[in-house]
Amino acid sequence: MLDIRNVDFSYPTQPVFENLNLSVDEGEFTFLIGKSGSGKSTLFQLIYMNLIPQGGSVSFDEYSSSYIDIDKLPLLRRKMGIVFQDFKLLDDRNVFQNLAFVLRVTGVSNKQIKKKVIQVLSEVGLSHKQQNMPNQLSGGERQRIAIARAIINEPKLLLADEPTGNLDPDTSKEILDLLKKINSRGTAVIFATHNYELVKRLDARIVKLNDGKAVKVVVKKKMSAE
Repeated sequence: MLDIRNVDFSYPTQPVFENLNLSVDEGEFTFLIGKSGSGKSTLFQLIYMNLIPQGGSVSFDEYSSSYIDIDKLPLLRRKMGIVFQDFKLLDDRNVFQNLAFVLRVTGVSNKQIKKKVIQVLSEVGLSHKQQNMPNQLSGGERQRIAIARAIINEPKLLLADEPTGNLDPDTSKEILDLLKKINSRGTAVIFATHNYELVKRLDARIVKLNDGKAVKVVVKKKMSAE
């Protein structure tokens, strides 16, 4: 589903990746780890093609960085969901409006919008919060709404960029459990994190960005969630 092959990428004054290779299968859960500045966020931007590699290619579904037209990018990104550390909710709109906005820009009918919003709010356990403004929610609730927004178009791949970075340990575990639940329904998840305690909770593949030059697969034994 996702194939990153021989990718080279540098910013004007900073090399990031050299001959980077990574593939993700449909329905797979992958942790992405690495020190700050190792390129986790840059890799996500390459995946949703906000950045284009200087060498090699990124392929997702039928799209490739080697030949994608700019007018095809919205179609690519509808097949992906993105969750950020700082939520990126629209502060001037309530929860329902934040989620409806994602669908409205793609031409979904009002009837379908209502149905889909109610459905995803139920999935993240916040059906009772649809009229709340973002500043009336806790950090964990805001992240759940951000996850609901990311999955409302039923993506094949969910990119979670440090989604628990601003949350306490208990809430972080709840967010991880929610993402694992979404994954169990068939959505592939790439979870970028500094939190190694979270990584140890799941028997999932772990990929480490090492000096920006390669992807290293680290095998961990499954540990109890208790």
